Amino acid sequence: MTAVAEYLPTIAPSAEAPDVQVTERWSPLARAAFRFSFLYFGLYVLLTQMFSGMLLIPKLPGFVLGEKRPFKDLVMGVGHNVLHVQPILAPTGSGDTMYDWTLVVTLFLIAATGTLVWTFAGRAATSHPRLFKWFRLFIRFALGTTMLSYGFAKVFPLQMPTIFLSRLLEPYGNFSPMGVIWYSIGAAPGYERFIGFAEVLGGTLLFIPATALVGALVTFGVTTGVFVVNMTYDVPVKQFAFHLVLMSIFLLAPDIRRLLDALVLNRPVSPKLRVAYGSTSRSNRAWAFAQVLFALWALGIHTYQGAQGWRTYGGGAPKSPLYGIWDIDSMSINGELRPPLLTDSARYSHAVFQAPTGVTFQRMDQTFLRYGATIDTVAHTISLKKGSDTTWKPVLGYTRPTPTQLALEGDVDGKRIKMLMTLHDLQKFLLISRGFHWVQEQPVNR
Repeated sequence: MTAVAEYLPTIAPSAEAPDVQVTERWSPLARAAFRFSFLYFGLYVLLTQMFSGMLLIPKLPGFVLGEKRPFKDLVMGVGHNVLHVQPILAPTGSGDTMYDWTLVVTLFLIAATGTLVWTFAGRAATSHPRLFKWFRLFIRFALGTTMLSYGFAKVFPLQMPTIFLSRLLEPYGNFSPMGVIWYSIGAAPGYERFIGFAEVLGGTLLFIPATALVGALVTFGVTTGVFVVNMTYDVPVKQFAFHLVLMSIFLLAPDIRRLLDALVLNRPVSPKLRVAYGSTSRSNRAWAFAQVLFALWALGIHTYQGAQGWRTYGGGAPKSPLYGIWDIDSMSINGELRPPLLTDSARYSHAVFQAPTGVTFQRMDQTFLRYGATIDTVAHTISLKKGSDTTWKPVLGYTRPTPTQLALEGDVDGKRIKMLMTLHDLQKFLLISRGFHWVQEQPVNR
């Protein structure tokens, strides 16, 4: 796309003069590159979560056009007949499923075929300045809203949770590479917010015409960092992050030559004429104002949603009335006291209460059992549930003679369970108690 670097400048019209465009002939390679980018990126935005994000529609489950008919049938057909794979469309939380990769191949085939047909049918066209101008605006907004979505999920530390109590008990060697980076960043919410603000900054600058180039530079740097993290820590959003990098490059392409001249080659750079979206000065100002207004609206929406998420399921969410990590001092099953042997998988070592709707038990072998829970603070009972099994619903009674002591007793799977616990002091975890120090005579690197 650097070959089209000088075609875009448009003379900003006056109120008396019509829109005047100054264009030049694109090379065949530049025309083919734009046509492919237009088809591929356009379809990618429309058929993925980027579309609902750009419209500022809450991302309801299933609101991804690429997973709906008739496109779903086309993706499945490409998987079965072209790639000879069996893509399965099921929500897993991963962005790198076989269906996602098959979708990308399908879009590539459509874009490549469309580019060939377009090139053959449009042999008389030497450039597409007007289409590029509007498509670039479309990509700016699609990429900008995506950056705000991810950015505010970090400004309000939601993407990487700040404190997840059961993780404090889990051996480091049991962490996945994604878990290492996720909870490392979560342990430093200040750094997470810094990353989030960088993403928000890039997205916001993309909305405003005068700062779109700087926004593309910021977004390119941020998305490249995210892509490298996803690749090196096996985070299953590699494909999506790579597309964000490519879109940033697409936005930067017309200015690559000017950026090299100014930043690398130390050559003078002439001011770039403003892109005109209207036919008069008044309409052009209205378009610029609309873009700024959209930026303010998007910032407001994402700020509200981030604050709501923080209070609903983030660090500001309600905590369990029994919140904390409880050391299980003694446990009996059917009246038999079970000593704390590492070989006894039926004996628990810890109970973790974090959200009001769940409880986690850690066995002596350091594995975990996670249950849904309803805690009745009046009747002093804990009703357990396991997944979607509606027939399994044991009830444990609890007493709390002091704030740091807890006793649970009840029948689970036909066995009488009784546990006596002591509240673990979270400040004993160095990760929590260490804090920040301006002066350090010795590094604390454990």
